[in-house]
Amino acid sequence: MQLIPAIDIIEGSAVRLSQGLYDSKKVYASDPLEIAKQFEAANIKRLHLVDLDGAKGKGIVNLHILERLAAHTSLIIDFGGGIKRTEDLQAAFDAGASMVTCGSIAVKDPLLVRSWIEGFGSSRLILGADARDGLIQSSGWLESSTLEVGPFIDAYLDYGLDTVICTDISKDGMLQGPSLELYKKLLGSRPSLKLIASGGVASLGDLKALKGAGLYGAIIGKALYEGRISLEELAGFGEEEDAG
Repeated sequence: MQLIPAIDIIEGSAVRLSQGLYDSKKVYASDPLEIAKQFEAANIKRLHLVDLDGAKGKGIVNLHILERLAAHTSLIIDFGGGIKRTEDLQAAFDAGASMVTCGSIAVKDPLLVRSWIEGFGSSRLILGADARDGLIQSSGWLESSTLEVGPFIDAYLDYGLDTVICTDISKDGMLQGPSLELYKKLLGSRPSLKLIASGGVASLGDLKALKGAGLYGAIIGKALYEGRISLEELAGFGEEEDAG
């Protein structure tokens, strides 16, 4: 299982939200590069970088942060937030993203995302399936849809996009455990799905439970920032994974 620390950006700073509420913002670092370098020093390989300003706006806002982190670390970065046009997608790749997460745009313009799958390849794209009460949300989780999470994922699996970050918004930033039952349900009938859990991870026990459920990856955010899981523990868990 891939272990993927997260850095969320608002106005250039590294922040965390609770349940996606922007007024719950807590700033952890004015320079996200400091955190990224700590991840790298702990022998962590991946990074989930989210432009929260871009997510609720009309395009990427914090592209310069992606450029700095890609230029000054060796982390494999997947980037999301503000991807509205093909130009945005290309800009993210040019700035150093290895993969780009398609969230709101996958809800609002599936034909465009399907053209990206054909043009850029499914290995460079991740589907963002962010749900509240089983229904997909978009625009920084500020807009609801009538799309159910399972059929939403199925539509993209049919087009070859098999890597999905699924966030249960009710769990995000709450440090009360991930949505294991949701993930088990999604994986049960979708053997080709590479599902990455996001939201609620609070302990190494949560990571072990996600691994046991067959998750492809897990995103860890507030648990790291609040000291519930140390970087040393996360690195050690990763080493156990490699040895296993």
